Amino acid sequence: MKVGFIGLGNMGAGIAANLLKAGHDVTVYNRTAGKAEPLVQQGAHLGARVADACRGEAVMTMLADDPALESVAYGDAGILSHLSQGAIHVSISTIGIALSQRLTAAHAERGQRFVSAPVFGRPDAAAAGRLFIAAAGPNDALDACAPLFEAFGQKTFRFGSNPADANLVKLSGNFLISSVIESLAEAMALVAKAGMDQHQYLDFLTSTLFAAPVYRTYGAIIADKKFEPAGFAAPLGFKDNRLVIAAAESLRVPMPLATLIYNRFLTLLAQGGESLDWSAISQLTARDAGEHKRSA
Repeated sequence: MKVGFIGLGNMGAGIAANLLKAGHDVTVYNRTAGKAEPLVQQGAHLGARVADACRGEAVMTMLADDPALESVAYGDAGILSHLSQGAIHVSISTIGIALSQRLTAAHAERGQRFVSAPVFGRPDAAAAGRLFIAAAGPNDALDACAPLFEAFGQKTFRFGSNPADANLVKLSGNFLISSVIESLAEAMALVAKAGMDQHQYLDFLTSTLFAAPVYRTYGAIIADKKFEPAGFAAPLGFKDNRLVIAAAESLRVPMPLATLIYNRFLTLLAQGGESLDWSAISQLTARDAGEHKRSA
């Protein structure tokens, strides 16, 4: 399949590499062109502008936030202006519900198709082609994208014809992950304050009732206090938390835990945690418990 790929960060580079390995004809574009060089060496075509990535059957975007996606989607130089009729814009970014709805309408006006397919998994899963994909959009577009999804995902879940529904699934999923991080942080601070070993405690949790990967992954990061390099940076976690609160407000759904976590992220960023993994909000819980004084 001839496809463009825009956004070659920690996640995007791994996804694009897997598209190439699967035999797709990939044109890559990134604002910082140097990030595209490893993919060019693997057989990708280098796009000098957004339009170069819009000449195939589909263009995929993996960008940090709503403003970044808007900057490549709209305007005379954007995707909407250059994607051919019938072609598909596949957004695999974590974006807000409102932007997803606007893009759905804007592409439909131009005879183009829009699919939201945000992914679950960290950069190592992206590189290994083991992401989980939550996809929504027109059925024919989802069918057409299936070979792309198979290249970088271990399973695709389809959530109907409304692209924004996939974005809501992603935002709610990230809210649940951040809730696990917060609750793990509190429980691990509790046992640490009692003088117990956090690694032993984590082994018990993940060998019994809490064997899910999210507990193993983030529990280990919290116990090891290894928040750099960030697999998912704290500002992105904060952004996703804001977006889920905005979605909850629009649907009139109270989410008090999301508000608590919002303040955790805000505090972490206020204290200079921009470069840390989002699980570093656990440090705040440990400090509240006085754990840092015990280890000093």
